[in-house]
Amino acid sequence: MSGHGRGRRWAVVAALVAVLCALPAVVAALPADGADVAAADLRDAVLASAGVGFSGYAVSAGGLTLPVSDQLPAVADLLSDRVQLRVWWRGEDEHRVDVVGAAGETGVHTDPAGTWTWEYESATAERTGPAPLTLPAPPDLVPASLGRRLLSEAGDDELARIGARRVAGRDALGLRLVPAAAASSVARVDVWADAATGLPLAVEVLAEGATTPALDTRFLDLDLAVPPAGVVAFDPPPGARVRQGADPGGLLREAADRALSPGRLPAELAGLPRRTLEGAPEAVGLYGRGVTLLAVAPVPGRLAAGVRSALAAAPDAVRDERGTRIAAGPLGLMLVDAPGAGTFLLTGTVDLDALADAAAALTGAPS
Repeated sequence: MSGHGRGRRWAVVAALVAVLCALPAVVAALPADGADVAAADLRDAVLASAGVGFSGYAVSAGGLTLPVSDQLPAVADLLSDRVQLRVWWRGEDEHRVDVVGAAGETGVHTDPAGTWTWEYESATAERTGPAPLTLPAPPDLVPASLGRRLLSEAGDDELARIGARRVAGRDALGLRLVPAAAASSVARVDVWADAATGLPLAVEVLAEGATTPALDTRFLDLDLAVPPAGVVAFDPPPGARVRQGADPGGLLREAADRALSPGRLPAELAGLPRRTLEGAPEAVGLYGRGVTLLAVAPVPGRLAAGVRSALAAAPDAVRDERGTRIAAGPLGLMLVDAPGAGTFLLTGTVDLDALADAAAALTGAPS
């Protein structure tokens, strides 16, 4: 298969992962007494911190080994390696995050009209517009934005306080989220929030049965002041190569359009209710709540063969009559052949049993 074909098939996988990242933002009130705040109030403080400006230095260590590294190395590196982040944050739609690594430096500048990604070594600037579905990017790993996203749909009964610690020289209050859904592959999410502002300073995500985090991101240095606009803004310098970035949602819609008709997806899969996500193709199903999500999308046959081979080659792949499935930390992936409806790709923060149950519902096989 050509490199173009491989890129297309993994674009489908990456776009589905992007679906799982598209949780809504919620704003709530900051509690008056941070030291004695209850778990639900601390969550509300975290969600209310979206307006806090800051700059700082953070590190993120990921443990997700995804089968996409050959086609989408930047995404795979973000989720599987140690990444250094320099952050200037004026707001949710106005910020800059520089990724510093051994191979060089990449700057991601976000403004209300879209995002500039500047690759210093190649002098290449890529422009992308706002989109409901986007690939995981450096700003998604900033503790402040990640913590708010993961807590945005957390129920009171899923939360508990876990004490306090010092993070980046500041007092941070601990909050633990344990998903209530039986299908969840996430054991817990720990968020450490600034006692004064509610701003998440550190986030750890652990998969079921794991002893080390699948994702650990934290500030090492932090300045709680709004950075100058000029530091965040970006204009391609003279001589730069400028290109237009691809739309992951468009790639996903194209893949769905080329697949066989998926019919009507069920209202529930693996015990998770179907939900709506603005901008997602109708052929794509999104199920669950909070940090427990399952995405389902049809895959054209000529792309499915390559995905099937890659999943089957994974050392811990499970293969049976329902399909082939793997787990990369808390993220599960499965390819399912549904008679008369085509082939589906399932991915999400659900365990392998939940993937198998979802496959049975899609194919009509006994669970």
